Amino acid sequence: MASSTGKTLIALASGAAIGAVLGILFAPDKGDKTRKKIKDGYKDLERDMKAKLANAKVDLEHTYEEMLSNMSYKTEDVITFLEKKLADLKEQNAKLHK
Repeated sequence: MASSTGKTLIALASGAAIGAVLGILFAPDKGDKTRKKIKDGYKDLERDMKAKLANAKVDLEHTYEEMLSNMSYKTEDVITFLEKKLADLKEQNAKLHK
């Protein structure tokens, strides 16, 4: 899941950067206006990436916490199962010693 999110973020950022550069290069503006547009485009891209990374971090933390919780329940299930099997084996052993 994290790999897919990372690839999506890279593709999105690449597409945005390419689109911004092409749009600026084909715009009939003066150099100072073009440089300002490039600077503003980078600021927008930076802001968007920070927001997406923050969201990805929250999603990753949630997934991690959920995974730990599930592992805890599974561990309890395994312990309960093993305790039952141990009790059965003790009972069978006691019957053999009689």
